[in-house]
Amino acid sequence: MVRMPNAGRKILLLLAVPVLLVAVWWTATAGSTNFFWPPLSQIAGTFGETWFTGRFTADVLPSLARLLVGYLVAVALGVGLGTTIGSSRTLRGLLEPVLEFFRAIPSPVLVPILMLFAGIGNEMKVLVIVSGCVWPVLLNTVEGVRALDEVLRDTASCYRMRRHSRLVHLVLRGASPQIAAGARQGLSIGIILMVISEMFAASNGVGFTIIQFQRGFAIPQMWTGIIMLGLIGIVLSMIFRVIEARLLSWYTGLRTSQREG
Repeated sequence: MVRMPNAGRKILLLLAVPVLLVAVWWTATAGSTNFFWPPLSQIAGTFGETWFTGRFTADVLPSLARLLVGYLVAVALGVGLGTTIGSSRTLRGLLEPVLEFFRAIPSPVLVPILMLFAGIGNEMKVLVIVSGCVWPVLLNTVEGVRALDEVLRDTASCYRMRRHSRLVHLVLRGASPQIAAGARQGLSIGIILMVISEMFAASNGVGFTIIQFQRGFAIPQMWTGIIMLGLIGIVLSMIFRVIEARLLSWYTGLRTSQREG
């Protein structure tokens, strides 16, 4: 019996569920006459015309640019503040209740408030993304730094490592698995907030376009926007996985050797 290579098996497993869902959707809506639930064949037929005749550069790219800026700012803030707070027991005790309070506030609720201070331009949309993405990164960084092995800290002190070297090679490297977990959560939240921020006083973006289709009763086009958001999420997740695999190759190698041992 011929065994399938591991790479082929992984690709097959990755594609199995999406292909099955598309097949079910296609079959279930094949004869649909419901105005709000058009056949998937009709939606697929309008996808290219809707998004690749000018809207990709006018709506998708601005959305991705705002998401990228907001996400990177959130990651930088989260890692910086999380490292500082996680390294100090006093700061953790003082700020933990405050952090939990602000984390519990849903970011969409802040949209009207941010509009008052930042207007209705790109700054507001970026701030909305930052306000939601920063919390999983910050809290995971705090936990990662706090969980560092005390033996490693003592060893670094004994060898009199410089503060910069200790920060880069001990603190950030040791906390990087949890930082990556927070960054992954933040990316998902960022995509959601990207869409929500574009539904308020916007003039372009994927979220704005979907709302325009819905208000104009262009239902197949509205569904293409939802599919576009799903595709954006898949592509960004794949890019994140590639970057994560390279940055955490030491960690995955260590886990693999521990399991084999």
